[in-house]
Amino acid sequence: MDSSSSVNRTVGMKEEVEDERPHVLVVDDSLIDRKIMEKLFTNSACKVTTADSGQKALELLGQGEEYKHTNINHQGPKINLVVTDYCMPGMTGYDLLKKVKESSDIKEIPVIVVSSENVPTRIEKCLEEGAQEFILKPLKQSDVKKLRCHMHFTQSIKGRFCIGRYWDSWRQIRGEM
Repeated sequence: MDSSSSVNRTVGMKEEVEDERPHVLVVDDSLIDRKIMEKLFTNSACKVTTADSGQKALELLGQGEEYKHTNINHQGPKINLVVTDYCMPGMTGYDLLKKVKESSDIKEIPVIVVSSENVPTRIEKCLEEGAQEFILKPLKQSDVKKLRCHMHFTQSIKGRFCIGRYWDSWRQIRGEM
């Protein structure tokens, strides 16, 4: 066997591994927060796409009016998780969450809402609307590791589930405890 065929197989194996990495869409109007989250998810072996607004995130997800036919979910790599800041100008993270969950095309994508403000009514509202988690900023590497179980993978993973960090808090707010 010559060395070129060995190299080709190695490159091919690397491409296959890259394709199986979870793909995260990070949405935040703050460049610094986007870069921090991008680095955290990249360190956890994820592919990351970033958007600086809810509207741009919807366009990337194929839900913007002008971009209905150019979304990355149907023509390119599938998005496995959306992580959005709550407080953004224009479309808030909560508004983005609602649009994702209202769309039959993308409603199965898990959405994580992050915020620097610990407002119980905001947390409850997001969880009731369908957010998998509500996490306080700054996001840490340990938070990202916990989020991996929310990501939808191309192969089904049986018997895997997550219990959110705020599950007990949310149950207390709802009067279930």
